[in-house]
Amino acid sequence: MTKKQRAGEAVKRLKLRYPEAVCSLCYADPWQLLVATRLSAQCTDARVNLVTPALFERFPTPEAMAAAEPADVEPYIHSCGFFRGKAKDLVLMSRALLADYGGVVPDTVEELVKLSGVGRKTANLIVGDVYKKPAVVADTHCIRISGRLGLCDSDNPVVVERQLKAILDPAESNDFCHRLVMFGRDVCTARSPQCDGCELSDICKTKG
Repeated sequence: MTKKQRAGEAVKRLKLRYPEAVCSLCYADPWQLLVATRLSAQCTDARVNLVTPALFERFPTPEAMAAAEPADVEPYIHSCGFFRGKAKDLVLMSRALLADYGGVVPDTVEELVKLSGVGRKTANLIVGDVYKKPAVVADTHCIRISGRLGLCDSDNPVVVERQLKAILDPAESNDFCHRLVMFGRDVCTARSPQCDGCELSDICKTKG
């Protein structure tokens, strides 16, 4: 079985397990997803979802965030970790959106990564979920499971993104990455993968 065939089989099986492939972050518009994704770095999505309601009530728009100072934002995101750096990024990101993009979140990875605190993982999430373009979000679950399945041979997110794009059906790539997150939380965990009974075990390169 080639990597492309194995990827196709994984896509098919995870689609059966998780018919609804959705981002676990709560948001109402592209800017809110951009903010929430920045906060999710080295923090759980569940924690971010607890923090963002009050944050967005206080700063409901890029204009409101851009008018703030990082110290104004810090108390609202303190529990997300690395809050000083994240607060600074959120303010600078919002200011750049207004100054360079008219307040509209860009629809390409190349433009998104120009924003403060936005890396390729965040940019691909925005491109895929908001603008419905083919994208690969190479987060920790994606990297770990793709490696175990033998789809990728690196733990570098940029390399994993490139390797998966080469073998995934573009129409399936966004949802596949969401399903890998859910699968990584439920079954193929970092420390104790539940290989027995796993529906991918027969195509997994590292089982046992």
